[in-house]
Amino acid sequence: MKKAALTTAILAVMASGSAAAATVYKDDTSELKIGGRAEARFNISDNNEKTDADSTFADKSRARLNIVGKSQISEALYGFGKYEAEFDTDASITNRYAFAGLGTNFGEFSYGKQDSAQVMLTDITDTMATFGADAADIVAGNKDKRSNNFLYSGEFGGFNVQANYLANDAKDADSYGIAAMYGFDFGLDLGLGYVGQTNGDDDDNQINFAAQYSIADFTLGGYYALGSVADEDVNAFEISALYKLNKWTFVAVYNYNDVDTAAKQLVTGLDEVDNFAIEAVYKFNGNLRTYAGYKFEQVDNQDDQIQAGIRYDF
Repeated sequence: MKKAALTTAILAVMASGSAAAATVYKDDTSELKIGGRAEARFNISDNNEKTDADSTFADKSRARLNIVGKSQISEALYGFGKYEAEFDTDASITNRYAFAGLGTNFGEFSYGKQDSAQVMLTDITDTMATFGADAADIVAGNKDKRSNNFLYSGEFGGFNVQANYLANDAKDADSYGIAAMYGFDFGLDLGLGYVGQTNGDDDDNQINFAAQYSIADFTLGGYYALGSVADEDVNAFEISALYKLNKWTFVAVYNYNDVDTAAKQLVTGLDEVDNFAIEAVYKFNGNLRTYAGYKFEQVDNQDDQIQAGIRYDF
C-alpha cells in the first residue's frame, strides 16, 4: 500500500468508533479529528438480580469521546496518536485507548494502551452491537485495549502483519504475539496468529485461526483458537453471519469454549462459554442507529439476555 493510502487507512481505523468524526484542525502537515458517540441502552436478564433488591432491568448507557491526530514529519515519516475515553451514567471514566507512534514506508510503530496484534483476527466474529465475541480470549495477551503495549503494523500488497509485546506491570507476566491476514480479490480473508505469555511458573499460549468470506450483502466469519492456560488445554470457536438489507443489518453469532472446572478454578476470568445470539440493527443515516439483540445462554449458571439501544455518532 502506498504511504498516502496507508496514512488515510490508519486515520480511518483510529477514528473507527466515530463514523462522523469531525476534522477540527488541518494544515499542510497536521490533522486533528474529534468524534465519539452517545449510546442509550438497557439490558434485561435474571443475571442482573445479584441481590434480592436488584431488578432484572439494568441500564447500560454510555458515551465515548475520541481524539485522533496525525502529523507529517517528512515524506517518509509521520507521527500519530489517539485517546479515547468512555463515560457511564454513574460518571465513572474508562480510558479505552491512549497511544502514539511513528509511521514509515515499511510500517507503523506505536506504544501505549492499544489493541493486541490478534484483534484484527478476533474482529472477524466481533460483529454485534449487543453481544458476541465471548470465547476468543483464552489468554489475556489476546485481548483488545492492552496497556504497556508495543505494537508494529505493516501492510504488504494485501498481506497485513502485526506484532506486539506487552510489558506487564507484574513480574514474570509479559506477553508477546504475532498475527497475519491475507485478503484475496474474490472476498476471502484468511488469518493466523500466536500469543505467548508468562503466568508465574506457567507458560500460557494461544494459536488463532480466522477466515471471512463476503459476497454481495452477506458476510460469514469463523474463528478458532486452541491454547494452554495453567497447564489446562482450552479450545474455542466463534461463528458470525451478517446480512445487510437496505438500512437493516441482521447478525447471528455462536460462541463456545470447552473450559472445564479445573481450569476455571486455576485461572480467574476464564469462564465456560456456550451461547447463541441474534441481533437486528436499523441505521437511519451515518449518525443514528438503533438495535436490539437476544442471547440464548447454554451454560447452567447463566440466563438469557435482551439488550437494546439507540446510538448517535458525532
